[in-house]
Amino acid sequence: MRLRHDPVYPSRRSPVLAENVVATSQPLATQAGLTILQQGGNAVDAAIATAAALTVVEPTGNGLGSDAFCILWDGKQLHGLNASGRAPAAWSPERFPDGMVQHGWDAVTVPGAVSAWVELSERFGKLGLATVLAPAIRYAEEGFIVSPVIAALWAKGAETLGKQPGFAETFMPGGRAPKAGERFRNPGAARTLKAIAETKGRAFYEGEIAEEIVAFAKAHGGAMTMADLAAQKPDWCGTVSQSFDDVELHEIPPNGQGIAALMALGMLQHTSIREHGPDDLTAVHLQIEAIKLAYADLHAFVADRDHMTEVDETALLDPEYLKSRAALISEDKAQDFGPGAPKRGGTVLLNVADASGMMISFIQSNYAGFGSGVVVPGTGVSMQNRGFGFTTEEGHPNQVAGGKRPFHTIIPGFAMKNGQPLMAFGMMGGPIQAQGHMQLLLRTELWDQDVQTAADAPRWRMIEGLDVACEPSMAPALLEGLKTLGHKVQVEAPDNAFGFGGAQLVHRLPEGGFAAGSDPRKDGQAAGF
Repeated sequence: MRLRHDPVYPSRRSPVLAENVVATSQPLATQAGLTILQQGGNAVDAAIATAAALTVVEPTGNGLGSDAFCILWDGKQLHGLNASGRAPAAWSPERFPDGMVQHGWDAVTVPGAVSAWVELSERFGKLGLATVLAPAIRYAEEGFIVSPVIAALWAKGAETLGKQPGFAETFMPGGRAPKAGERFRNPGAARTLKAIAETKGRAFYEGEIAEEIVAFAKAHGGAMTMADLAAQKPDWCGTVSQSFDDVELHEIPPNGQGIAALMALGMLQHTSIREHGPDDLTAVHLQIEAIKLAYADLHAFVADRDHMTEVDETALLDPEYLKSRAALISEDKAQDFGPGAPKRGGTVLLNVADASGMMISFIQSNYAGFGSGVVVPGTGVSMQNRGFGFTTEEGHPNQVAGGKRPFHTIIPGFAMKNGQPLMAFGMMGGPIQAQGHMQLLLRTELWDQDVQTAADAPRWRMIEGLDVACEPSMAPALLEGLKTLGHKVQVEAPDNAFGFGGAQLVHRLPEGGFAAGSDPRKDGQAAGF
């Protein structure tokens, strides 16, 4: 990655260069992280502060009832944390005769984000939860001024979810969503955050907040119990990786979708992509075809790791298998691929790095916007809808079952080079995330773009079959070229939502310090000192 003075794509932003950096999708959350770093906290403390603040200032993508994943370089070693929750014990396919539901209590699995904060703080933090949660508590108690992109998403969410249990009471003061520039307070969230800080999370999973969650579930036909909440435990799961030349991309193992980015990179090793520029037709076409192949396998085989009995990550990343899949790609035409036959053998995204060298990629998400729409009264706890990630298909490894983790879209990303940390990065946005990881990694490492340029660049998103969504900022000649190759191109106007993702990147500089970039599609900010 080299640092450019001439922006390649339209953007109002430059990469931020500093020894301590925070990149998030909301400026107030970025400032929360910087505040903690300035108080002597490390990157983990700042990441928790930022994540907690985001549950308050960006409720359209995450909340206290979210799930979370993390990849962390502690200065010596890389760690992966899976803090996704499991289905209530009472769930079974018979509970969902018409398939999985997207809203209401039957979309809610046990929330894991709070357990991630507690685990990270206890193992790697310096300041303690009472200190690092203080900025989020202040935003919730005193209020914050709603930013423009989030206000637009809030209005859309209110239209869809306004009648869900507890939603309007918390998120529609005066009967409507707050507008950009208006102040919003969430005293219930402040109360819950204080309880989390005082009890190191126990109030959320075993105490008063847990009791209120369970009582509200019972009142509205939900299956969640105190035992379900008490059983929540994050797992130190390590990472899975794939090399592309001299760079390794690391992802969280299944139940997340990160493995699709690794598979696509492994296939691209066997193509001519190195001979082309980042916005050349052949380069984009090859990436789309590789992602199609990877996603075909992703949806066929990936689930809770404990239930991937026939095909595991080793089989999906087998070099010979990826080479055989790459051989199916034609440079001359788009194709609709099915899953392969590998042998037996996953929103808000934030990145923080500090002067000691600690780097963290952390992601937490409701899944779809405000998630299930369920908000527990008096607590500010908005519940995710990760249950929608299950299937009821008989025999599928991702078939819904009690105590099981669903397939997850949220994934943190991390790049290593020569055994040293290179980049903590990622992209919120549902199914574009693995596709986005691949696009960002190639832009920064193969094509030498700086982190802000990579975030600014026009994106595409494979939908299904031959359908590909492209941003209108993509060059007309490139769009026409994709159509000529047989891609069914849909040009989608920016929707301020998650269609083309929201990237945050922190890249280590050769002589010390970091370069940070934040996606212009969001309200976000990269900042440092």
